[in-house]
Amino acid sequence: MAADKTTIARQFSEAIPFARELNMEFLTVENGRAVARMPYDARLVGDPETGVIHGGAVSALMDTCCGAAAIAHPDNPGVTATIDLRIDYMRPATPGQAITTHAECYRLTRSVAFVTATAYDEDETRPVARANGAFTVERRR
Repeated sequence: MAADKTTIARQFSEAIPFARELNMEFLTVENGRAVARMPYDARLVGDPETGVIHGGAVSALMDTCCGAAAIAHPDNPGVTATIDLRIDYMRPATPGQAITTHAECYRLTRSVAFVTATAYDEDETRPVARANGAFTVERRR
């Protein structure tokens, strides 16, 4: 069954044109956890003087990864949508480096999945951003 959830989560994210445009790749999707990577892309730079990736691209990666973690929770019967997502940016990502997000759905109620995530560049000792979010739980009819 975990393989089916993994497939569903990947298909969900791949169906989002913005996620495809950002070249997001899922490294792991299972048991309420997901890890996604976004390679550095000069088209996503928010500050041409520094070469730092725009925060909007980072937030899109984190949002998509959180959604995949919610879908992959063993007790989630269906797909999801973002209700609320708070992101704290801790430092700029290092120019030229990919950004990787680790997300975990740590609580699932009848109608809401609660997810936390952390984004890193190559230095996993210093997070780029942290997120906490709430996502819908869509019960099958």
